[in-house]
Amino acid sequence: MLRSCLVLALACAAAPLSAAHPAPAPARSPLTNPQIDYDGYRALIEEVQPYRRARLIDWDAFTAAAAEPDVLILDARSAEQFAAGHIRGAVNVPLPEFSVGRLAEVIGRADRPILIYCNNNFRNDRPPVYLKTGRLALNLSTFTHLYGYGYRNVRELNDVMDFNDPRVRWVSGSAPGAASSARSRH
Repeated sequence: MLRSCLVLALACAAAPLSAAHPAPAPARSPLTNPQIDYDGYRALIEEVQPYRRARLIDWDAFTAAAAEPDVLILDARSAEQFAAGHIRGAVNVPLPEFSVGRLAEVIGRADRPILIYCNNNFRNDRPPVYLKTGRLALNLSTFTHLYGYGYRNVRELNDVMDFNDPRVRWVSGSAPGAASSARSRH
């Protein structure tokens, strides 16, 4: 009897799997969303890095450029943060709103001179400019996105300022409507 059970067990082990017991499916790679290109994003960051480095400017160069005709100072923080305080003359387009159409509406031509600044350009670390982790500073995403959308005449403030410094010309506590009306200026 023991011998019969052993023979039966060996026969079952050697038999091919039936439809009742299909072989496990091979591991599949995760589905890829065709509207998200992580490898392309990584390549874009590598392409942008040396270009961005050459476009960093200090406060004096930033203010001199801001005085030139047709220069746009772009603030990509949230509308609420922008309304609570921003550099005088800045226009707000929150980063989540960046798209081909929205940027064309606000910026206009692709070669328009653009100046950017963000939270990490201020040492205050309080509303409306909380410091971000350095590798996640909004300046990085803003510059990369503008470049990726074809805007190459971008310069980025590289200095760390106090927004209470009178040279900054910080506008505090604007009415909430000011952010949306500022967005439509060209």
